[in-house]
Amino acid sequence: MSINWFPGHMVAARKKAAETMERTNVVIEVLDARLPEASSNPMIHELRVHRQRPCLKILNKSDLADPVVTQAWLNFYNGQKDVKAVALSCKNPGDVARVAGLCQALAPHRGSNLKPLHMMIMGIPNVGKSTLMNALLKRRVAAVGDEPAVTKSQQRLDLNERMSLTDTPGLLWPRIEFPSDGLMLAASHAIGRNAIIDEEVAVFLADILLVRYPGLIAARYGCTVEGLDAVGVIEVVAKRRGFRIKGGNPDMEQAALTLLKDYRTGALGRISLETPESRSAMLNMQTPVKEAEL
Repeated sequence: MSINWFPGHMVAARKKAAETMERTNVVIEVLDARLPEASSNPMIHELRVHRQRPCLKILNKSDLADPVVTQAWLNFYNGQKDVKAVALSCKNPGDVARVAGLCQALAPHRGSNLKPLHMMIMGIPNVGKSTLMNALLKRRVAAVGDEPAVTKSQQRLDLNERMSLTDTPGLLWPRIEFPSDGLMLAASHAIGRNAIIDEEVAVFLADILLVRYPGLIAARYGCTVEGLDAVGVIEVVAKRRGFRIKGGNPDMEQAALTLLKDYRTGALGRISLETPESRSAMLNMQTPVKEAEL
């Protein structure tokens, strides 16, 4: 399934981000810890490398991700040039309190009254940028919601007399190169529902769960997974939750939405959709989406 979801305001936001990068000392890229590379906008990498800006990669929602897999991603990112990666939850004040110091370490020549440290928060929609901004400033200055693309314009605020923050709209890229990336983003609610078919996304998610986390399916829905395929998982959800349509057939759409919600909220357990190894294997096997398919 090809996914093309690029709201109009993202075009202007992309241009503005390039302008702001020139005045930025450290880029804070917020990623979804459950799918770090799929949730990393290649445009952000291009912009910061062009300006030679260091990056603090925050693997947000780490409380929802598989901790073993998250550690593997931290090792992967911390081996990269000009990158520091940390796993945290932007809803945890203790985690957020570390962010300013980590940015300071990436730009030790900044952070004085004469040379303030300018930080820019970037990332895809619905990954937690505004939650981070509010937590850092200890007041609500950015709209927060569980729908993607809530923030539609930049805002710059002072953290103190030595540090400033710029919050940016969630940015996707015009062409999602690999189909599985689009499906992971859709499963994690980074893409609006008008661009996806929930049942297709739920089947994709169920496939991953059957391979990596079958025990979580069994525990959540009180079933045995032996012999089940992805569609069968959704049918089990419909049966266990009593979702029926006229004629008594299982309501697959409602069951799909329930499976996706249980994943997104953590009700299923701590789940990671990709690992460094699975990412490498995917890149070797998948064919990028061609322009004509979009």
